[in-house]
Amino acid sequence: MNWLKYSFVIRGKNRKAVLLTLSNPKTPTQIAGKLKLNLSKVSRALKELEREGLIECLTPDEKVGRVYRRTPVGEEVAEMIGSE
Repeated sequence: MNWLKYSFVIRGKNRKAVLLTLSNPKTPTQIAGKLKLNLSKVSRALKELEREGLIECLTPDEKVGRVYRRTPVGEEVAEMIGSE
């Protein structure tokens, strides 16, 4: 378990919510709708999680409707958070 990544996620409620929501690949709009969050907050959380290697974009060449999923490290962190 990467405890630094775990700590990074739990320090931000939006990061935590977005990571947990990505149990299946989703677009930012789908995530925002599910979490009832502003799209800009979701986009910020996605960028932060991607920078930390917790999620990845499956359609990086798309300008709209990008699809994101958790990486293996992200899966491990999400599993740990989900078991709390």
